[in-house]
Amino acid sequence: MERDAPQWLDLGQGAERRKLAYLAQPGDGAPVLWLGGFRSDMRATKAEALAEWARQTGRAFLRFDYAGHGETGGDFAHWTLSHWLEDALAMIAARCGRPPILVGSSMGGWIALLAARKLLSTALAPAGLVLIAPAVDFSEDLMWAQMPDAIRETILRDGVWLRPSEYSPDPTPITRALIEDGRRHLMFGSEIRTGCPVHILQGMADPDVPWRQAVKLVEHLAGDPVLLTLIKDGDHRLSTPGDIARLTSAVAGVTAPA
Repeated sequence: MERDAPQWLDLGQGAERRKLAYLAQPGDGAPVLWLGGFRSDMRATKAEALAEWARQTGRAFLRFDYAGHGETGGDFAHWTLSHWLEDALAMIAARCGRPPILVGSSMGGWIALLAARKLLSTALAPAGLVLIAPAVDFSEDLMWAQMPDAIRETILRDGVWLRPSEYSPDPTPITRALIEDGRRHLMFGSEIRTGCPVHILQGMADPDVPWRQAVKLVEHLAGDPVLLTLIKDGDHRLSTPGDIARLTSAVAGVTAPA
């Protein structure tokens, strides 16, 4: 089956300039925007499943690749969370004509929450969030805080550590810039406000984002309506047929046509 060719969105200036690859499906209701994970891409299993759900239900659906990811390309190590948040906000501004539903997976869950905070009280404030194993504050809590001293010293001295990946034959560059930039966006420690309903899907057998992180997030979302679904045998990807069914049901639950 031939893949749809992406469209492109120009963003940034000079060394920060990039052309974001994206796929847009027209439809009714609040547009559903997919926010992928760290080193993932817009054609991953869950994104494709949501695209098919959107086709079948007539919903508007938008997905894209961050700078350094997928078809957008570029040097992954050059970019940080600030850039990826800027990518998401630019896509919302350019392609969402009404308040979107943000569906964030892993790092995309953190970006969805940051975007919701930025857009709160604006015309494009999200209508709802669905977060899959949301890796809030991951660069600090799940990376830096867990690293042995030798790896921290390598990052501070060399500016990068090449972390072996379970999901790719190529190692993942963890840069000093990524760690330091992540500290500008930490959310835990004070109330998190989205101004919309939030549904969190979290596997309890997730080796990358412990399920207690999701419970911690619920505690920080004190002012928002939140539903937490814990999947006892769920891993980090949550891509089994049962997981996909839970995901599409969660998105459908916050995308009733206006």
